Amino acid sequence: MRLVKFSTTSDPTPRVGLLEMEQVIPIASGPDCLSAILHADNVPHKIHQLLAAADPAVELASIQLQAPLDKQEVWGAGVTYERSKQARQEESEAGASFYDQVYRAARPELFLKATPSRVVGPGQAIRVRADSRWCVPEPELALVISPGLGLVGFTIGNDVSARDIEGENPLYLPQAKVYDACCALGPAITLATAMPSRAETTIHLEIQRNSRTIWQGSTSLVRMVREFDELIGWLARDNRFPDGVILLTGTGIVPPDEFTLAPEDLVRIAIDGIGVLVNPVVQGEPSRA
Repeated sequence: MRLVKFSTTSDPTPRVGLLEMEQVIPIASGPDCLSAILHADNVPHKIHQLLAAADPAVELASIQLQAPLDKQEVWGAGVTYERSKQARQEESEAGASFYDQVYRAARPELFLKATPSRVVGPGQAIRVRADSRWCVPEPELALVISPGLGLVGFTIGNDVSARDIEGENPLYLPQAKVYDACCALGPAITLATAMPSRAETTIHLEIQRNSRTIWQGSTSLVRMVREFDELIGWLARDNRFPDGVILLTGTGIVPPDEFTLAPEDLVRIAIDGIGVLVNPVVQGEPSRA
């Protein structure tokens, strides 16, 4: 069971639908319509209730998909794969030992990644900071968590990161990670009961430039050293999330050091059981309009 948030060219009102093949069955509308479903005591039962009075299905190609969140903050977990530990050590000689320590420590690295205004959806542009010369996508499985800290579902996340800024000094992590259009989510939320097992789930990244694939890589979720419940438990310490929260679980796919995103690149992230998230790349100061 996969949910999408969308609008149409004739009606900008946010809507939620059940994705089935290349069609979407609209089941709810309104500013917080997605949260009203995700935060129900029994999400599959809530969806079946809404389906009983659903509008006719629409073609997926005829709607505009949005990031699958309402007011949820987006948080990130770092150094959850050995490959990401190695990359962080390579980018920061001074901080190399800290990354090794957090990889092995009981307490994970957790950080605020984005507020909803900084998140883009499928087909929308992710952004390289204007002051960055080394920026990469970080394809990640994202946990969709309810206010009661229940794992409701999964989506795809792109934790766009300025490696040069973080590498200069680990204390610059918020500037390397948090800025306008620094995070992409989508295209759908797969309910936890419908997601393949970790052993059956692969994350794949493809980066295109001038319609040509210039880099690609993949990893399996079994290479993640943290459990989902473990990450949620640490995130919940001394924190409340009345609107729910999205938690990015870290990346195991890191392009080589000589690679950086460039304007007009196209980033494609695929995760088994969820779909494909595609975003173009821009660089420069965000519009203040």
